[in-house]
Amino acid sequence: MKKLLLCLGIAWIGLHSQQNLPQPGDPLPGITPHEFEMFRLGLDDFTEVETAEEGLGPAFNGTSCAGCHSVPAVGGVTSMTETRAGHVDEEGNFTELNGGTLFHLFSVPNHLCQVQIPAKANVFARRSPLPLFGAGLVEAIADETILALEDPDDRNGDGIRGRAARIEDVATGRPRIGRFGWKAQQATLLAFSGDAYRNEMGITNDLFPEEVALGISPESMKLCSPRQRIEDVRDRRTGLRGIDNFESFLKFLAPLARGPVNEQVRRGEATFRVIGCASCHTPQLMTGPNANPVFDRKPVALFSDLLLHNIETGDGIVQAGAKANEIRTPALWGLRSRRPLMHDGASLTTEDSILRHGGEASAVRQQFLSLTKDERRDLATFLNSL
Repeated sequence: MKKLLLCLGIAWIGLHSQQNLPQPGDPLPGITPHEFEMFRLGLDDFTEVETAEEGLGPAFNGTSCAGCHSVPAVGGVTSMTETRAGHVDEEGNFTELNGGTLFHLFSVPNHLCQVQIPAKANVFARRSPLPLFGAGLVEAIADETILALEDPDDRNGDGIRGRAARIEDVATGRPRIGRFGWKAQQATLLAFSGDAYRNEMGITNDLFPEEVALGISPESMKLCSPRQRIEDVRDRRTGLRGIDNFESFLKFLAPLARGPVNEQVRRGEATFRVIGCASCHTPQLMTGPNANPVFDRKPVALFSDLLLHNIETGDGIVQAGAKANEIRTPALWGLRSRRPLMHDGASLTTEDSILRHGGEASAVRQQFLSLTKDERRDLATFLNSL
């Protein structure tokens, strides 16, 4: 099987190096045959449907990674959302309920294991999955690059006060700058993979060894999850865990190619910059020095500063280094293949999304409202070219 994957990898690389236009779901151009094999192994695990015998549950939101990340190809998005909740007192202090904020949709094997949101909850949030295309390039952006974009005191007077999410990377135990997730709660793909495997499918792993089923009593948990052990074990043939394979797939997954650029798109991009959208949606960042030439000092046209901002669309949930009213700037690359929009999936068009912006983005929204009909059309055309 490995020899077959190796041959396929060589054939694929030869074909696509000539075209130089990765299709949705393709790996990064220029990877080695070995890296292609790792990508394929990761893709297999990413699309695998888990069962209770393999560790699924007792509380979960989906049975495979691809169940939430599949449009326009594996690694993309769906309209599914996860549910989070908490409590805010009269002084505005946020409190987790039952030790967390994530309340799962499904459970196995019976009703005793079904999570229920406590009656005390008065903050509710839905979060849509984020697309994962180009995640390896995002991981390769140096912490210092993100920190250099910070302006928490609004020194330049534009009203934008982005700040970096300072977290501890669970994979290394080191202080890092978060960049993955709506709250920038993870800094590395391994940690992001381990978090999702446990939180979304209930499969414990070396990084996240404890089951999450908020409100389930210890007595019930013994019935719901009788095997009190880590469920993501190393494959005897490869020596790799599931989270290692997820990391490889995400690392080598290519970003979506840009759509056609014509004069209307160029006018729309000029408008995007003039009204201030690029203050948060930074058109391009650079990866840092990297031993792998695929990631070494490469431009990353993600249209995000990867910082936390308060644009009055925060979901009310305090998480990791993010406050309740903060959301990490979502990357706009691949936007034309993503619907619905915003963290809660409540916006259907780019104009709907822009009109929801407030707080730090209030001046930008006002600039948008002053645009002519033709200027708005140009801006929409530009956004739909990404």
